[in-house]
Amino acid sequence: MARGRYFTNGTFQFLKDLKANNDREWFAEQKPRYEEQIKAPALRLIEDFAPHLSKLSPHFAATPRSLFRIHRDTRFAKDKSPYKTHVGVHFRHDASKNAYAPGYYLHIEPGSVFVGLGIWHPESKALRSIREFMVENPKAWKSASTGKKFTGAFELSGDRLSRPPKGFDANHSLIEDLKWKDFIGVCQRPQSFVTDPELPEELARLCSAGTPFMRFLCDALGVPF
Repeated sequence: MARGRYFTNGTFQFLKDLKANNDREWFAEQKPRYEEQIKAPALRLIEDFAPHLSKLSPHFAATPRSLFRIHRDTRFAKDKSPYKTHVGVHFRHDASKNAYAPGYYLHIEPGSVFVGLGIWHPESKALRSIREFMVENPKAWKSASTGKKFTGAFELSGDRLSRPPKGFDANHSLIEDLKWKDFIGVCQRPQSFVTDPELPEELARLCSAGTPFMRFLCDALGVPF
């Protein structure tokens, strides 16, 4: 397999140029570059990653829909720039109808490449289910979130409450963890991570390190892993 099978330095150059020229006219002229440097390699990655993902769990999908659209939703945003200046690939749980559920994520942006997993901004009902499951299964949570396999690759990240969540004991031994509003693990990677021809295998290796964490979240939400 030749180097550059997936993303290349041209991917990052296109994203830099897009950031400097974020308008529809420029994008229309440069769309062939987008197709060549972003969309085509992303779809190849998704296709080649699918068998690896199925070995991790049969309940996560790697399909063309895993690639987030390049167009921004500007309806309620002050920033009316029409395009995202990063690439997002999200492998969703098959019980999910949107991005706010357990999943694996690859982020590609000049100066910021990372692999993420877990649940970002879960809805209030799901958030409470996770917190209650943590209280009911403290050892399982500690094993999932502080185990050597997980912490060797990922770091807990996201938004947190400044005070204990309503309805939970402020003196609980897990109170600092219960303050999380997101339950995600993030692994920062160099740009060379996504230009490596072994990207599907390397991505699978990282995602495998997050299996205990993902299994815990799925159990908390009552969906299969």
